[in-house]
Amino acid sequence: MDVKTWTYLIVGITFAAYIGIAIWSKAKSTKEFYVAGGGVSPIANGMATAADWMSAASFISMAGLIAFSGYGGSVFLMGWTGGYVLLALLLAPYLRKYGKFTVPEFIGERFYSKTARVVAVACLIIISVTYVIGQMKGVGVAFSRFLETDYNTGLFIGMGIVFFYAVLGGMKGITYTQIVQYVVLIFAYTVPAVFISLQLTGNPIPQLGLGGELADGTPLLAKLDQVVKDLGFGEYTTSVMGSKLNMFAYTLSLMIGTAGLPHVIIRFFTVPKVSDARLSAGWALVFIAILYTTAPAVAAMARLNLSETIQPGKIGSAEGNLKYEQRPEWFQNWEKTGLLGFEDKNGDDRIQYYNDQNEAFAAKAAEYGWKGNEMTQVDKDIIVLANPEIAKLPGWVIALVVAGGLAAALSTAAGLLLAISSAISHDLLKGILKPEISEKDELNASRVAMVGAIILAGYFGLNPPDFAAGTVAIAFGLAASSIFPVLMLGIFSKRMNRQGAVAGMIAGLSITLIYVFQHKGIMFIPGTSFLGSMEENWFFGITPNAFGAVGAIVNFAVAFAVSGNTEAPPEEAVELVERIRTPGD
Repeated sequence: MDVKTWTYLIVGITFAAYIGIAIWSKAKSTKEFYVAGGGVSPIANGMATAADWMSAASFISMAGLIAFSGYGGSVFLMGWTGGYVLLALLLAPYLRKYGKFTVPEFIGERFYSKTARVVAVACLIIISVTYVIGQMKGVGVAFSRFLETDYNTGLFIGMGIVFFYAVLGGMKGITYTQIVQYVVLIFAYTVPAVFISLQLTGNPIPQLGLGGELADGTPLLAKLDQVVKDLGFGEYTTSVMGSKLNMFAYTLSLMIGTAGLPHVIIRFFTVPKVSDARLSAGWALVFIAILYTTAPAVAAMARLNLSETIQPGKIGSAEGNLKYEQRPEWFQNWEKTGLLGFEDKNGDDRIQYYNDQNEAFAAKAAEYGWKGNEMTQVDKDIIVLANPEIAKLPGWVIALVVAGGLAAALSTAAGLLLAISSAISHDLLKGILKPEISEKDELNASRVAMVGAIILAGYFGLNPPDFAAGTVAIAFGLAASSIFPVLMLGIFSKRMNRQGAVAGMIAGLSITLIYVFQHKGIMFIPGTSFLGSMEENWFFGITPNAFGAVGAIVNFAVAFAVSGNTEAPPEEAVELVERIRTPGD
């Protein structure tokens, strides 16, 4: 069978499984819709949490970012994994001990304030909408290439699938769907990695193959370093993303942003006991580690294959470039999507792929007769999806990767959409606007809110602002600057009051949004920055994607300053803190 047939078959089977689970697990109560009835086992919840967290950014974009950033891309591995440890140790057990449905509900009760709850809802929606953009982009990219549809059609299909199992089943349907999605995505990620590691190094374990040797005895990473240097790029194994301060801020932002993601935190409300929350966190980390330890190998091998395929032979020389008419099939396929682009700038009908911003390399490029990098578009999101094609793996492996990418994007999108809908129906409607609403009406309102969230996500998916992991990194920064500090203060500071919590959230989120808008543009539209977007205006060289760490510091500082100059919280708030911090279930 050809790749298209394999893709329709494997994607069709997985989608049928998702729909079947949705029908079987239809939510009949608000508890089932919000927290799957609170009876999910630790192993099952760990697997579902892993799928919920390992989004399109993890599956599709992370390896692409590492492939093009080199060592500097490790901030994603360190930040996201370290953040999950923070979540498991500092937040999850205490929030499960609290025992209700949502993060804004905890914030509202802990800080005895409807205003605090509303601000938390606003923060949650901004974070989740920003995050879900990346998932919609991942769905559109996967469909547009492998099912040979246009990007918009692929996005609508993905929205329809999420609509079916998320609206019908709520958290109950999402949980059991995510378990299947985890199995799909982890096989889809590791199987091609095993094949490619065997091809290049003879070692079937990608993590070991990364440190292994090629057939000629050259270490894989040494070969990759030489290849990218020959093309004028920085050495792969020593590159960094900006300054060391920026690397630190980026990693910290991703860590505390991970620990503050509402759609991940809510998963710990689904287990029966506090001890189960700790166990499910441990299991999730195990399941996540399988993909995260494989990603660096996938990235390095993909970058090597990409460079040597486009410019075979003597890389970085006039005679080493591939003729455009001889470009391989995978190249032609991705050109059709618009995510890979070529322009013959010097009219020699050969592909020049090099760093035309490297002044030291400019003289050599001029000697070769090159007029600039002719690979005008190499979308980082295609690396994982194109990797099996570049390596000429069997059609069923390529199809499996497509199914995995869709599973990763859809699983996280569903969790985010549920977080948005529960914030609207449970926190705003039930908690503030209509406290007397019946459970049936609240359940219906939850489904209507879910539909609205899906439509909103689809709109932003049709107008994607950036490659998936870049957009997601901003969402982590927003979570770091708003939700994480207020949760930490709510659990570990008995003196923190409602004025401090509200002021901290507003200050942290606002300064982060202003900084992002300043350098990314209003709603991420290029050219619309209102404070200037020059790199020299960066605060101590910190990029917008890394600024969440600064926003978190501002949040903490403002919260402590305001709280210290206003009245102490009431006894009920102090008793809540003591209760959730008391050991036991």
